[in-house]
Amino acid sequence: MTTKRPKGVTFIGYFYIFGAIALLLSLVLGTKQDVPIGLRFGMPHVPENVIVPFIVVLSLVISYGYLTLKKWGYWLMILYSLLFLLISLSLLIEYNTQPFIGNTIWSIFVIIYTSRKKKAFLK
Repeated sequence: MTTKRPKGVTFIGYFYIFGAIALLLSLVLGTKQDVPIGLRFGMPHVPENVIVPFIVVLSLVISYGYLTLKKWGYWLMILYSLLFLLISLSLLIEYNTQPFIGNTIWSIFVIIYTSRKKKAFLK
């Protein structure tokens, strides 16, 4: 018997895939961002041509595990969201700008929703 994937898991998983594609396109097209991606991930001194491919691959791997309801996908999403939450909170306190507010809210949402759907990943 297969487990039906919750709609929120589908939304979150595809959101991360979309984000990975957008991030990769921004690197390929040379798009300048108001807040550098390295800063958003707590690594301001790492060049974007190094950090972006790493984040893209990581996001795609996490999304795959998450969308296929793998236990490791569940835990990677929780860990990634917790890390991103801590970084976003730290940067929010320091800079108090919108990207960090939105990232903080999103991370909290993903952690709470994913935690509530844990049973879907344990089958």
